[in-house]
Amino acid sequence: MEIRERIAQLKRERRAILAAHTYQPPAVQELADILGDSFALAREAARSEADTVVVCGVRFMAEGIKILSPEKRVILAAPEADCPMARQIPPEQVAEFRQAHPDTAVVAYINTTAELKAVADVCVTSSSAVQIVRRLPQRDILFIPDRNLGDYVRRQVPEKNILTWDGFCPVHNAVTAADVQAARAAHPGARVAMHPECPPDALALADMVGSTAEIMKYIAESSGEIVVATERGVVDRLAERYPGRLHQLCGDCLTCPDMKLTTPERIVSALEGTGGEAIELPPALMAAARGSLENMLRYGS
Repeated sequence: MEIRERIAQLKRERRAILAAHTYQPPAVQELADILGDSFALAREAARSEADTVVVCGVRFMAEGIKILSPEKRVILAAPEADCPMARQIPPEQVAEFRQAHPDTAVVAYINTTAELKAVADVCVTSSSAVQIVRRLPQRDILFIPDRNLGDYVRRQVPEKNILTWDGFCPVHNAVTAADVQAARAAHPGARVAMHPECPPDALALADMVGSTAEIMKYIAESSGEIVVATERGVVDRLAERYPGRLHQLCGDCLTCPDMKLTTPERIVSALEGTGGEAIELPPALMAAARGSLENMLRYGS
């Protein structure tokens, strides 16, 4: 309660809000003014009248908020919190590919650095990827960086020629078909809801495949037991709301260490100015990256 009151006081003094991803620890999620996936955080922060946004997530999320809200002070509460997948494709390699294949659209998962967004035609989220790729005028698509999400989109949009490179989320990619089979044996009759960042052989055994927000919606609108195959923050947050219904698949492997670095104490430090990191990006980079995000709104609406 003391930390809550201190955070509330500092938010008032700094005209600040807290933007937390759904993979954050429950104690952090409970403090959030905005709670959601990475694009929802950026969109809602841009709509806010706050002067300062403290980001409880990883670096590319803070960058996304800064790109859409360049006038705001954006602070990453845990500066070392990063996303390995966001950096798996060198921007220079994508730029060279674009030059060699001018008729191919470059589609970047929102889980990318600002530099990668700047060399992409359009960004996508896991919930909008299929719709946006289907709507693009180009037949040839380079999907970066997640090969698993790219493969899922390829199977949903067979009329497109989709090329993927060898990127992946180390957390979701660790799920195996054997993990799913073991969960079904442990929880007979339970349905399996899985994130498309998981490998294709595991996805083939799921009852439902969707983004984190779609999985949460599926849980809310369903009855019966559900095995949840995405980062454990979803089950950690919803277990009390749906007692006995939710089972975490592979809880150890589906824990993102970077997402767990933020704590209420670090939020206090970020607000006080003794911790955290203010995100600064060159104006030209933000302008270039903003184009791919704006195209996401254009094709995804």
